[in-house]
Amino acid sequence: MLGSEVGLTRGISVRLIRKSASVTGRGAAADDREAPPLRLRRRVRRLAPVAAGGILAGSAALLAFAAAVPVPAASATSSRHSAAKTFRAVSTVHVVHTSRTIADSQSDNWSGYNLGYLSTHTMYTSISGTWTVPTASQHTSGQAENSATWVGIGGGCLNTSCTETDNTLIQAGTEQDVAANGTTSYGAWYELIPETEPAEPITVNPGDTIRCSITETSTGKWNIALKDLTDGQGFNVSTTYPSSELTAEWIEETPVVVGTGGTGVAALPNLTNVHFSAAEVNGKAAELVPAEAIQLINSSSAPIATPSNPNAAGTAFNDCAWETVCPVP
Repeated sequence: MLGSEVGLTRGISVRLIRKSASVTGRGAAADDREAPPLRLRRRVRRLAPVAAGGILAGSAALLAFAAAVPVPAASATSSRHSAAKTFRAVSTVHVVHTSRTIADSQSDNWSGYNLGYLSTHTMYTSISGTWTVPTASQHTSGQAENSATWVGIGGGCLNTSCTETDNTLIQAGTEQDVAANGTTSYGAWYELIPETEPAEPITVNPGDTIRCSITETSTGKWNIALKDLTDGQGFNVSTTYPSSELTAEWIEETPVVVGTGGTGVAALPNLTNVHFSAAEVNGKAAELVPAEAIQLINSSSAPIATPSNPNAAGTAFNDCAWETVCPVP
């Protein structure tokens, strides 16, 4: 079984950073096919399983784990969050089965599309995509709310039923946040879990068009490039990272927030529809299909963000906050 061979698990990991998913899914017949032999250049760290029901169950132990695991620093100079500030936290995929299934996969912090090795029989050494930065506004008066839009490799489900998962993640994107007083803020960042997220000093505005790519240039060496096509700003980072290369994602997310008030999944603000386009993996069209979609749900299993079906080419989709149906681009 792949999980025992490479150390994958249906566990979670919460770290002083951002993002990955916790997903509930139902199987697809295609996922029962035997995959070709998997030859990994590196071993994925095994995590202890966590009981179904939410990504916070193992946060204390995994925060300690995060502090103990070094990741090579990127070569670019970037500003970082100070210890006094609130951090976003990452949780790798775990499976939560519910009696109410609305999409092939559902998550308590991801909405978008996920490709996995067991379904596609492909390992991922590059990903790219374009999106429009959504306009954020407060959904609930007096409440701080956070969202992030990104592309990444690793951290997702290896198949549409999420029976196997990955716990590495290299990602980059934008964030759209609303403070408790209603003030909005926008930014750009990249991240290699479990390293703390560097926030890049570029100006991001709602409505801007962002193009982002993550590419393995040689074994274990990566280039992360993000450009704001609206105003020409951007960043380009070279780094080393031991990715599993087993999943690829285009995601709208409510990150886990770690702050003085404790740890928890961020509330989702109101967002204008996010349009993802030009989705590619390994230099080719992503060829997304509806079964690879992930819908964001709340603690009551009610949908709070929904991706549309992909366009005919499988390279574009919309993601709609606070909607159960989203139009195809």
